[in-house]
Amino acid sequence: MTALTASPWLEKFERFLSAERQLSRYTVRNYLNELHRVGALLTAADWQSVSYEQLKAVLAKLHRQGLSPRSLSLCLSAQKQFFEFLLREQQIEANPAAQLSAPKQGKPLPKNLDADSVNHLLDIDVTDPISARDKALMELFYSSGLRLAELASLNVNDIDLQAAELKVVGKGSKERLLPVGSVAIAAIKQWLNYRATMPQHDNALFISQRGGRLSHRGIQARLSYWGQQQLLAAKVHPHKLRHSFATHLLEASGDLRAVQELLGHANLATTQIYTSLDFQHLAKVYDGAHPRARKGKN
Repeated sequence: MTALTASPWLEKFERFLSAERQLSRYTVRNYLNELHRVGALLTAADWQSVSYEQLKAVLAKLHRQGLSPRSLSLCLSAQKQFFEFLLREQQIEANPAAQLSAPKQGKPLPKNLDADSVNHLLDIDVTDPISARDKALMELFYSSGLRLAELASLNVNDIDLQAAELKVVGKGSKERLLPVGSVAIAAIKQWLNYRATMPQHDNALFISQRGGRLSHRGIQARLSYWGQQQLLAAKVHPHKLRHSFATHLLEASGDLRAVQELLGHANLATTQIYTSLDFQHLAKVYDGAHPRARKGKN
């Protein structure tokens, strides 16, 4: 244990975080762990003599060792908070970590189901009103790339079965008209036949057994249920079907603008995250098919 990791100021900082800041035990523990990590890499005699250059070198070393951007951000946050505490206690004249910055964290790519998994999920036998409803809502999710809130707010008159079109009110109350695939149209027609025999207290397209509009939580629960019933390895939730719709459409068409319109994204940059997924798909195909790629693996 170094002089830094054994410093009484770490104990005082721990009490400060717990008593005055009232942070959770988990957060306090994480902060102290990061400070011990940094202290073990520093050669300074005490925390009061640590410089900006030393802290910058430690961050660079941790980065080279493969510490993730998220972990580096936590490490940096712990340093800034600790030196701010020392500054408050008049132990230092300036915070040496104040000007440090961690590497930018990349946006996590949305997770999607592959086409075979989606087909397996939607391949359910309709035996009663509930299975008919669930099949219809899942088919519509995947057919038109809807958000959960958009699907939950749909009314019966929002869909034109003859024209195979759907009127959706998205974010910012912006209305858009979406095409609906023939398989989804067939599933919705089947559901509407069942729906006509059920109690109806709402004009909602998808209703519960009691006749009210199916809630967000209710829709999420049904998707999770069918994911388990169909023995899918990945968890199924509304956004996963939306992401799958976007990814599969982009892989097949390469038309980013069209996918933007269908998803209802105001900014093309929001849609461009799917180009990363598309590239991953292309890279996988390349690695499996290109003679040089195969040779390299061998």
